[in-house]
Amino acid sequence: MTHATLRILREEHTALAAMLRTIPLLLAHHRREGTLPDFEVLRAMLFYIDEFPEKRHHRQESELLFPKLRARTPLSRDLLDHLDADHARGERRVRDLEHDLLAFEMLGEPRRAAFEEAVQRYIDFYLAHMAMEERELLPLAERVLTQEDWAELDEAFGRNRDPLAGHAPAPEADYQALFSRIARQVPAPWGLG
Repeated sequence: MTHATLRILREEHTALAAMLRTIPLLLAHHRREGTLPDFEVLRAMLFYIDEFPEKRHHRQESELLFPKLRARTPLSRDLLDHLDADHARGERRVRDLEHDLLAFEMLGEPRRAAFEEAVQRYIDFYLAHMAMEERELLPLAERVLTQEDWAELDEAFGRNRDPLAGHAPAPEADYQALFSRIARQVPAPWGLG
């Protein structure tokens, strides 16, 4: 039986990975064309990553799922400590990335390579983090959590859905509007624009 929490986490991971992978595609396109990227679109994408995954998705994992796992098995301690540290590093890294984007926008071409490299480091970090959750955390949760745990988690995770993962309506209209704006501004074939 697949629990709603696991489905939601996997859907959010898939959607976030797609957005993350779109950023270097956009950057590579503009590099080939010899043009500057649409900084507004990049700012919106990074803001979305900072707002929803970093502040909502991670918070739900760290504050709801992880404590239940810590209570059920000592096998989870090192894994959860590592993932919690990743969450803290991720928040700092996305802010650094936003700063690198601002430097590229304000100072131009001399900052392009540094931003592109920072983007790739962040994406590699985040994809590895999500892969660890998929490979180690979620199977562990399936093995050790009780039906009561799942009922509580499914209810809590169900209230806080990510429009990027196709969950509509979003818990707050502003997240849906932000996602729609990004989708409209990102040029085809990566977005609707």
